Amino acid sequence: MSDPIETFRARILERKPLRLKGGGGKDFYGGPLVGEVLDTRGYSGIVGYEPTELVITARCGTPLAEIESALATRRQVLACEPPHFGDATVGGAVAAGLSGPRRAVAGSLRDYVLGVKLMDGEGRELSFGGQVMKNVAGFDVSRLITGSLGTLGLILEVSLKVMPQPVAVATLRFDLPQGKALDAMNRWAGQPVPLAATCWQDGVLTLRLSGAQAAVS
Repeated sequence: MSDPIETFRARILERKPLRLKGGGGKDFYGGPLVGEVLDTRGYSGIVGYEPTELVITARCGTPLAEIESALATRRQVLACEPPHFGDATVGGAVAAGLSGPRRAVAGSLRDYVLGVKLMDGEGRELSFGGQVMKNVAGFDVSRLITGSLGTLGLILEVSLKVMPQPVAVATLRFDLPQGKALDAMNRWAGQPVPLAATCWQDGVLTLRLSGAQAAVS
């Protein structure tokens, strides 16, 4: 069975345009799709998970669902809720840099990238960052990689900060026109309310609360 790393290196050293691809669910995002497909899903698996240190490290082709399932067993989550759009991989999620509904209160995916290992255009393996928050001296390349869509190198591994699951979650729906919905969201944002996400669509404001049971109640 061929070594995925050596396969990646051989393809890169062919000097042909490549299109890095995981699950393919974010093909709509970014510029036109060009180049030969380099499928990363063969290089998968969780390399390390330290629940007490709130960090997980996985290879680029690891399904995002697999990571979320592993975290759920220890009541932990990816707080920024990166979207799946199909069979998402962690490498594709970081390369796209997209975050979900909690982004406004929890921060973006970039805020949770602790370190990356990547392969550059010369086939070299490079490591940046690490597995703790305060590990960077100088330019933080690991966060620059987030959202770069593979233009700076092929992500091989990524270490992400994780967070505990909220104790309680509640979702509320209100029939409100857009103006009143905006007024309500701005008013609640200035109050000690455990807002986790908001969305207004087609005359309906959806509000998610999360945190301690007493706060949600």
